[in-house]
Amino acid sequence: MISIDNAVELTIKTYLGLPKRITKIGIGRKRFQEINESFPQLLDALEEFCGDKLNGIDLGEIEWYHRIRNELYHNGNGLTVEKEKAEIYAELAKTLFSNLFGCTLEVSGEGEDGRLLGAFMNHWVNIEKSLKALYKNSKQETGNEEGAKNAAYFGLREVVLGVNGLIDKSTVKEIESIRDIRNKVIHAQEDISILSESGAVNRAEVVAQKLSKLL
Repeated sequence: MISIDNAVELTIKTYLGLPKRITKIGIGRKRFQEINESFPQLLDALEEFCGDKLNGIDLGEIEWYHRIRNELYHNGNGLTVEKEKAEIYAELAKTLFSNLFGCTLEVSGEGEDGRLLGAFMNHWVNIEKSLKALYKNSKQETGNEEGAKNAAYFGLREVVLGVNGLIDKSTVKEIESIRDIRNKVIHAQEDISILSESGAVNRAEVVAQKLSKLL
């Protein structure tokens, strides 16, 4: 858990520290030093500069797992964390890495639960990307450039409401159901096994493919 959290922190610092010609965000040296002073400031900077690269990622969830890591590191006293929580945080870390750097991070020795969660998260990221693209396109078509510009920063519920009429009600209901499963797993309210029991991986794949055809 500690190693995964260190990897998340390094991922964020590395991306934010890249030259402006690569990331197109351009953070000054003084501001970058300030951002690096704490993990919450790194997350704030991601939210400020990289909203379009956070599909499938809730920064509040990253911060929650970071706090678990801090408890282990500073007050562990021999305690550990459930394996499933480490697997979930690892998958969030892989998703964040993929979003920022545009390539898949391969991890050796990953168990079946990790592969299942990885496949599900990949489909979920594609669902979010398609929804936000549909929202952006709909705003551009109506001349709402400000709405189109802010599409990347809106929450999923706002986006789904914004594309009302482009997606049939049954698909909207399915998206909300899959999102509910995703949140329960990420928040450790349900075991990863719910993904196979509910058929969530295949369901997410079907929705992702359906939305991509609408673009």
